[in-house]
Amino acid sequence: MSFGLNKFLKNLLPKQLFYRALLIVAAPIIILQIIISFVFFDSLWIKTNKGMTRALIGEIKFFIEAYDNEQYNKDSLAKLFSDTQNIKAIYVPHKMMPKEDLERWFSPMDRSLRRELKSKFTNYWFDTTTFKENIDLKIKYLNGYFQFEVPKNRIVNTSARIFALWITLPAFLLIAIALIFLKNQTRPIINLARASEKFGRGEDVGEYRPSGALEIRQAGYEFERMRKRLIRQLNQRSEMLSGISHDLRTPLTRIKLQLAFIKDKELSNKLSEDVIEMEKMLNEYLQFSKNRSSEKGEKFNLSKLLIDTIIKYNNKNISTELEENILFHGKKSLINRCISNILDNSLKYGKIVKVKLKKSNNNIILLIDDDGPGIPKNEYENVFKPFYKIDKSRSGSKSSVGLGMSITSDIIQSHGGNIKLDKSILNGLQVRIYLPF
Repeated sequence: MSFGLNKFLKNLLPKQLFYRALLIVAAPIIILQIIISFVFFDSLWIKTNKGMTRALIGEIKFFIEAYDNEQYNKDSLAKLFSDTQNIKAIYVPHKMMPKEDLERWFSPMDRSLRRELKSKFTNYWFDTTTFKENIDLKIKYLNGYFQFEVPKNRIVNTSARIFALWITLPAFLLIAIALIFLKNQTRPIINLARASEKFGRGEDVGEYRPSGALEIRQAGYEFERMRKRLIRQLNQRSEMLSGISHDLRTPLTRIKLQLAFIKDKELSNKLSEDVIEMEKMLNEYLQFSKNRSSEKGEKFNLSKLLIDTIIKYNNKNISTELEENILFHGKKSLINRCISNILDNSLKYGKIVKVKLKKSNNNIILLIDDDGPGIPKNEYENVFKPFYKIDKSRSGSKSSVGLGMSITSDIIQSHGGNIKLDKSILNGLQVRIYLPF
């Protein structure tokens, strides 16, 4: 029960830091204003209005009793009441009371007026909406009724509007100021997240300048130090691999020359095959280590790249289902190599290949299915390890050194994506690639 409630509250609350911080600042202000307003209207405004309404009805009751007792000069009494109480009173004989009910049940003023009138009179009618400044009040008397024109300020405390204005404007002003400060505080975090995302994709971030609060600046400084360390390590790795390439190719060339002078051709051929496999392994390893090339990211049409890549195979067994004009920002040559590696494996172990490209809410999804023997589920993770070969479903071959899927996975992850394997709709292997956009 509590877990479900916590989950519901988490889904209800905003996800972004800016709106969460705004909620922390704005919620107490709004709640405080509501409490103050409720206390004011309940204990002061409503009670004050109730007292004013009760006094008014008492004056009207007193006037009617005095009018009833006066025998000679009733008009003078009405004029005196109008001059002293600012309430115009007219007796309308031989007329019926209005039957139309204009009372607003949601209005505090109407409720207070109805409650007090009901306690003093049995037959009455009033209208608080027709006139802007006055209330039209009619009370049954003999064969007609008294009509009173009562100013609304006699039963309504006008200071409530001023109070509402002063209690609302400062709240909005404080929230507006909080918005400006929160925006300035969250902007450095957003910049740091964008720089981290770009660097994770292998793009050139440039010199990152930390800003914002002390803690955010410290995180920015640590990111910049980490970025420089990683760039230095990548450069050292590239230089080391270049040296290894130069050092290993020279003895391999000498071995090839020496094998040519061996008279035992059978032994020479076997050794030559081992040397060729070592050379292939060296080339593949160098490509695997250098896949994060210095190529800059660019925005390109992924749909067109897929079509151009598939056309080069000139194979009628490759069918496509591609959405048009799907744009992606990344390293075009690496993505092309990734697609080629997967298609090479699919055509190597299967005959029919189906390629599907679509776009979801947050990802570009690429599906490549084949009708080959497939891969056991317990080997799905292993095929992405360097130099790993499967000898069960997909038999090993000397033309492969087990780096194709490792390179593919590294390329996809360097672009912030993900790659998964599954059972194909053609009963072979399905390679599913997710790329962010």
